[in-house]
Amino acid sequence: MNKILMAAVAMTAGLATSAWAEMTVGVSWSNFQEERWKTDEGAIKAALEAAGAKYISADAQSSSAKQLSDIESLMAQGVDALIVLAQDTAAIGPAVQAAADEGIPVIAYDRLIEDPRAFYLTFDNVEVGRMQAREVFKLVPKGNYVMIKGSPTDPNADFLRGGQQEVLQAAIDAGDVTIVGEAYTDGWLPANAQRNMEQILTANDNKVDAVVASNDGTAGGAVAALSAQGMVVPVSGQDGDHAALNRIAKGSQTVSVWKDSRELGKNAAEIALALAGGTEMSAVEGATEWTSPSGTKMVAKFLAPIPITKDNLSVVVDAGWIDQATLCQGVSGGPAPCN
Repeated sequence: MNKILMAAVAMTAGLATSAWAEMTVGVSWSNFQEERWKTDEGAIKAALEAAGAKYISADAQSSSAKQLSDIESLMAQGVDALIVLAQDTAAIGPAVQAAADEGIPVIAYDRLIEDPRAFYLTFDNVEVGRMQAREVFKLVPKGNYVMIKGSPTDPNADFLRGGQQEVLQAAIDAGDVTIVGEAYTDGWLPANAQRNMEQILTANDNKVDAVVASNDGTAGGAVAALSAQGMVVPVSGQDGDHAALNRIAKGSQTVSVWKDSRELGKNAAEIALALAGGTEMSAVEGATEWTSPSGTKMVAKFLAPIPITKDNLSVVVDAGWIDQATLCQGVSGGPAPCN
């Protein structure tokens, strides 16, 4: 019995494990520089293990060329589905074509791969951008803003920036908010974000009232630059990195939009197995038709993010995302649950 027929029988009988034991899912990671990817990987592994399927992976180490060869290698090892965190969405096309030629389904994991043959799985990144800007704007309805963007090769950077602009546009038009500096962060690297922030502070004689940074790594870089100048201003981020949550407890970061990557990883594994088993993309639970900014029609699933501020830090502790000791390290008299 072939794998697809076995999967169909298993789904009908509700006995997925026996079928998935024949499946191998390959994951191509762009890099492991961010804390969260280890969490995503753990969730993918756990879900595949629970189904009896096999996990194999490769780390492209921030090289788009290496990622192409990684995917070729994963395919040579006989994967039934691919989960791809693209290093450069413009360069990943040949890998999607190669997978399509072999009938191997591809999941564009958390970063858009603009190809209708890829299932796009992510959080609502435009809403993440809105959440970031809203929380900062609550504290600074008037003033000079700095926008620390993500990597120019990652479409999420522009999705986030678009959501941020939606929230700030009326205040910009009214002259209440002025964007005095804006920069992409190559590779999402905190060191690059710090350098950009330092240059913007210098150019503006430190006259900066708020920073909308697009993830916790770039937020950390911005906070480091601000701290060197003895400055504390509202700063946004995302991902729920432990260091960022600790900064929120300490008061040096305003918000981290938490995207529970355990749920994203679990969804990726389950969708990979379903697609490998012959399920149509449109039949995946929670899937929706979506059109990319350039007009490519795709099938996607968007999970809901949660903004974490000093007022709801208990949410991530209660969810087991971070323990109280880690969250509250070095905090005295801070917000709950650290007080």
